[in-house]
Amino acid sequence: MEEYAREPCPWRIVDDCGGAFTMGAIGGGIFQAVKGFRNSPSGMNHRMKGSLTAIKTRAPQLGGSFAVWGGLFSMIDCGLVKVRGKEDPWNSITSGALTGAILAARNGPVAMMGSAAMGGILLGLIEGAGILLTRFASSQFPTGPQFAEEPTPPPTPPSPFGDYRQYQ
Repeated sequence: MEEYAREPCPWRIVDDCGGAFTMGAIGGGIFQAVKGFRNSPSGMNHRMKGSLTAIKTRAPQLGGSFAVWGGLFSMIDCGLVKVRGKEDPWNSITSGALTGAILAARNGPVAMMGSAAMGGILLGLIEGAGILLTRFASSQFPTGPQFAEEPTPPPTPPSPFGDYRQYQ
């Protein structure tokens, strides 16, 4: 099931890790900008400084956390592709569950099970939405007009002068 072209596995890990860092840094920057603005003392100058300080302090940490998650997820996904020999949604779902479990390992087995369940459910929802979206989009654009097969011409009686079709 090759829906889109992806990088081969060793490069996919680096690509996903960098993409996750970027998403975490940008999303964290936006969130921290609002949080720093709201939690600063009144006055536009203080609020802007508080916002910038919060971005510089926290956004790289959030980006790093996202990068760890994305890199670990990609490594597990590539390992499953290698072991199973195929690339399908089950690899992503399993990778999400294992990533959640590994990242929660320091908090004990109960936290690992909860994080694994959440990771598997989250990736299952994402993969399911992707499959539904693909099916919906493909049903909107039919492959082309469907032609009926041409009827076969009735057999012609044999001619005493030979087969005239040879001259057409």
